[in-house]
Amino acid sequence: MELRVVCVLIGMLLIHGSDQQSAPKKKPLIKKVSDVQSSNAIQELQKQIDDIVAEMNLLKEKQALQTVCLRGKKIHGKCFLAEPLQKSYYAASEDCISKGGTLSAPLSGLENEQLVQYVRESLGTDVRLWLGLNDMMSEGVWVDLTGSAVSFKNWDTSTRPAQPDGGNSENCAVLSVASGGKWSDESCRMERASVCEFKIV
Repeated sequence: MELRVVCVLIGMLLIHGSDQQSAPKKKPLIKKVSDVQSSNAIQELQKQIDDIVAEMNLLKEKQALQTVCLRGKKIHGKCFLAEPLQKSYYAASEDCISKGGTLSAPLSGLENEQLVQYVRESLGTDVRLWLGLNDMMSEGVWVDLTGSAVSFKNWDTSTRPAQPDGGNSENCAVLSVASGGKWSDESCRMERASVCEFKIV
């Protein structure tokens, strides 16, 4: 009889032990809420870090523009920086892009006059420089470097034939300081000075 009692007790212990092993443990609800809150907090911190990094990058960009403006000239929400080294249109354009700008493209008569004055002061009075304008895609349709149609034009019409007159062989615009800022078209392979423009953020 004692053996029977011992066997029954051992059997009950084995049954009770296997029930505990097979039944999954339930996590307390408080821990799940805590995990969700931790996940939300981590996401919020990551968002704050991303915002700080974006703000730092914007400040670096503004600082770089201020440096350009200190070396160059600020005109109508843009900074202009003269490059005296003569290059082809393509090389001058790539140089400006590598610095974070584009070849200058005056948007008004006043901006054109101020650009001429800046070039006169920084590069001299007999300078011809590349503008960020061309008609490479379609002859006679002048666009800026973004591909947008040019609204302001200052072609030299006092010459015969009037500018632009180069046909398919002259597709890049040049500003002449000696002619008071009048434009002409030239072969893009010619080497000219340039002015990079940077939009102020």
